[in-house]
This record gives sequence, C-alpha cells and structure tokens, in this order.
Amino acid sequence: MPEKKRSSAARRVERPSAGPHAPAAGASNSVPRSKDPSQPLDGPGQLAAFEAAIKLFHARNLKEARDLFLRAAEGPESGMAERARLHAAMCGQRLGQAVQVPRTAEDHYTYGVALINARDAAGAREHLEIALRLAPGLDHIHYALGLAQALAGDLAAAHENIKRAIELEPRNRIIARQDADLAPLAGRPPFDALLRPEKKAW
Repeated sequence: MPEKKRSSAARRVERPSAGPHAPAAGASNSVPRSKDPSQPLDGPGQLAAFEAAIKLFHARNLKEARDLFLRAAEGPESGMAERARLHAAMCGQRLGQAVQVPRTAEDHYTYGVALINARDAAGAREHLEIALRLAPGLDHIHYALGLAQALAGDLAAAHENIKRAIELEPRNRIIARQDADLAPLAGRPPFDALLRPEKKAW
C-alpha cells in the first residue's frame, strides 16, 4: 500500500500548500525557469510556479493558472506535482475543457481535499462520498468527508464521520482538536464530547 494511504488525516488534508490561503510572503507570478522552457523546474522553481498558480486560481485567471499548474506538475516534488495536476484539472473543468476523471477512491479523496481547500464544500462532498463508497474503511476519507460536511453546515453528518474516523484511528481525535476548520464546533455539543471526552469525568 502506498505510503500516502497510511498517513494521517492531518498529513493528507494539506491546506497550507493547496488551500485558499495567501502564498508565502514574497511570492509573485514571476516563475523562475531555465533559459530553455522545455527543461523541468527544480524544487524552488516548482514551488514558485505552484504558489503563483494558486494566486491566479483565486483571482479566477483560470487559463494562466492551469498553464502554471501544469508547469508545476513537471517538478521533482511528487506531492506538489499531484496537487498541481488536480488544480489544473479543476481549472480545465471550469474552462469547459475535457479533463481526466478521478477513478479510484484515492483519486476522489485527493480531488475532494483540493475542493475543500478551494472552499467548494458541495463538490468536495460529492467526491468524498464516492471515495467512501469505494473504500468504506479508510479513516482519512471519513475525516475529510466530515470536514466537508461541517463546512456545508451539515453538523450531524459531520459528527458521524469525524466520530467514525476517530474509531478507526484514535489519533484523529488529537488532529481534530487542532483543526482550524473544526475550531468553531469544538465547544458545542455533540462535538465537545467527541473531541474532549475526558471532560465527562469532571
């Protein structure tokens, strides 16, 4: 089984690098590249391309963003290349172009996480529900689906999926306590008892 399937939900939901947050200070749309554009980017060049593409994506300059995401997908860091390909697919979809359709549970999971990062809760739920049907026993899929449901305001469903993620992998309780997307729910029932069951003892 590939390493990424065994990683925790915290490692899989990579908001800082793929989310709607602002790029790192000093990032710009100017992407370092070799004099020969046919040469692949190095690590710093790949990061700069990805950050610039994210900036264009949120500015809705989708064609330019897609081109930069495809450029970043050629870089050496495989995780960033995967996220770049997914974002390029989203740009293509919004531009009405043919895109590669996710097929496996992990494809739908990764696409769903990218949509969470873009704050498209409805789209994220759709892909994560498909992922869960294909692989019902994976904690990180339950966790991500719970996040998407929480963002969509479906708190009962979110509670059930976060609860199941914790049952499958108890470390998800600690992850959920530190998750900024769940912070507004942390002190509200039934999430308070789910995230901090030790309070019942007092």
